[in-house]
Amino acid sequence: MLPSTLSDLPIPVYTLFQRSSTLELMAIGLLIGLLLGSFLNVCISRIPRGESVIRPRSHCPECRVAIRWYDNIPIVSWIILRGRCRACRQSIPWRYLLVELAVGAWFLHIAMFLVAALGLGIAGSYHNVIRWWTQVMFIQIDIAILGFLLIGLMVMDWQTMILPDSFTLGGIAIAFFLIFTQALFLGPTEDQVMLTKHHIQLTSPGGVVDHGNLFFTGPESLIFGRIAAICGAALLLLLIRWIYRAVRHRDGMGLGDVKLLAMIAAFLGFWPAILSLFLGTLAAAAYGVVLLARNKAGATSRLAFGSFLCVGGLVSALFGNHLINMYIALLR
Repeated sequence: MLPSTLSDLPIPVYTLFQRSSTLELMAIGLLIGLLLGSFLNVCISRIPRGESVIRPRSHCPECRVAIRWYDNIPIVSWIILRGRCRACRQSIPWRYLLVELAVGAWFLHIAMFLVAALGLGIAGSYHNVIRWWTQVMFIQIDIAILGFLLIGLMVMDWQTMILPDSFTLGGIAIAFFLIFTQALFLGPTEDQVMLTKHHIQLTSPGGVVDHGNLFFTGPESLIFGRIAAICGAALLLLLIRWIYRAVRHRDGMGLGDVKLLAMIAAFLGFWPAILSLFLGTLAAAAYGVVLLARNKAGATSRLAFGSFLCVGGLVSALFGNHLINMYIALLR
């Protein structure tokens, strides 16, 4: 299995990374994350209201004065302005700062992984090394885009109870594009799945006997496996939604949550998506218990379940492989 996060790399490699002088790559990753975090704040503010993220240019939501470029520098401008608009002195919500920091930290992690992976010293032919790095880069691009989408969806659902299709369905489309592109770079037998090693006889007018093996090629396995993961995750939540409605006679989960879990499955696969659902459900239940204990919610109160599902997706993207392997080990 290809490594996807820092925790998947050997310990000596991570130690090597800690001692290396690769601050430039880390700074680039952090800078890209901060800039994307600033853009994500625009998406969070405008997409739930159906507004364009391009026009008009960034402006204060209170006084409508356009924000100058030097007041739009991620984190730095917020600190210099002390969290207030330069024109009307209206408070700028902490959310802007936290989103920029979260996306910046996510992309910094991607940069840290790539720096650490450089120390692996992959052996083999030139083509094998290039193919290995290509697959690793695709995985990191997947994780980077997924983190961007999940952070945005988490905040939007928390604030508005809306999970926009432009992020969920758009994310599924992006994941499909990446999967199809990744399939083009697979080796001749890479990711191939053998279905049977026995000779099979096909009943036909000609009495054809197949003396070969039955298998999925690497691209077929990758593409059809991910399609099955998306359908399986979506159908599971649809089933839960139907059962809840049949028992309680009201909706307990929106279709946006179904699309969100399908998006996570599109990027990570079926079992990481199920882990995301499990972790998100635990987090939502714990939060609900706290609200009930403090008399701030009732049995029929609505929770932004999509936000908790996003948290589960972020954890699964970072530690999903280890958590799933640990669970499998407990069953043996």
